[in-house]
Amino acid sequence: MTKQITDQLTSQIESGARPVGSYLPSERELANSLKVARNVVRGSYENLMKAGRIQSEGRKGRTVRSSGGKKRAGNAKGSKSGAGSKARKK
Repeated sequence: MTKQITDQLTSQIESGARPVGSYLPSERELANSLKVARNVVRGSYENLMKAGRIQSEGRKGRTVRSSGGKKRAGNAKGSKSGAGSKARKK
């Protein structure tokens, strides 16, 4: 079910039915309207965030990102930032 919701939202984003910058419904609102559990909607939103299609605006909600936008930079697995931190403490 998570994949179906992800695919449906992706189609809406690609078609322009959900324009860049528009807010998605809250997890609770979408889950209630689709009659599914909130964790199913949460999984779909997480998939879309990983794909760079939407972004979280904190408590404001989630918005559609531009198709050409890059994902936010973060610490990637295997980065050496932890080793650098330890070296500075000496």
